[in-house]
Amino acid sequence: MWRKYLTCIAMLAAALVAMPAHADKFADILSKGVIRVVVFTDVPPFSSANVKRELEGFDVDLARMVADALGVKLELVPAAAANRIPYLLTDKADINVAAMSVTAERAKQVMYSAPYADTSLAVYGAKATAVKAASDTGKLKISVAKGTTEDVVLTALNPNADIMRLEDNASAVQAYLSGQSQLLAANSVVVVELAKKNPSKEFDFKFALRRAPAHITVKIGEHTLLRWLDTFIFQNTLNGEINKLHVKWLGGPMTAPLPPL
Repeated sequence: MWRKYLTCIAMLAAALVAMPAHADKFADILSKGVIRVVVFTDVPPFSSANVKRELEGFDVDLARMVADALGVKLELVPAAAANRIPYLLTDKADINVAAMSVTAERAKQVMYSAPYADTSLAVYGAKATAVKAASDTGKLKISVAKGTTEDVVLTALNPNADIMRLEDNASAVQAYLSGQSQLLAANSVVVVELAKKNPSKEFDFKFALRRAPAHITVKIGEHTLLRWLDTFIFQNTLNGEINKLHVKWLGGPMTAPLPPL
């Protein structure tokens, strides 16, 4: 009896030794001296290219703050909305700082930090377009970036809506500007920037989709990295550094307090 028991224990121990150890992303970042951060390329004021073709915005500055706090170099990984999670899962990036809001489906693949910004999602169009709810859209085309929370929520509100799912935010915006779509689903902060740059185009609020705090995300299982990011956000909320980014890029101070996760 004891011989069988000890044999089982030995076999179990051997199996555990043979199993590959889980690589800790936090330790890996510190060891390599670089952090790879997913950011948008076309979503001002969060992250977009300036006249020098350099990425700038709220998320870019926040990513730089993360790298500085860790004492490592920053490597930006430009991505469309639909690629934000795949880049984490395939180890093309370490963290995602691309204005990602929470959905239950995404939470099956990534873990969310505490929120660092508070925004809302809505549908916009011309003043003459008579729409007050998702159920009113009828045959009107609504352009949206594929894989965004706007896409997910709009589909849930009206599965029969005529939704134009474009590859990225720039394509969704261009579809609305060119008249291919009559409505645009977008982040409220982004729409403010669009209205400034396109004064001849109307961006009249039609109906809300949902509140959408932005979070940093990591691959499921990276608890040490997530805990550090939560601590980083907590500290820089208390000392006012994140609020400075709100004022600089979003046009006003933080909503206090941001909703807990």
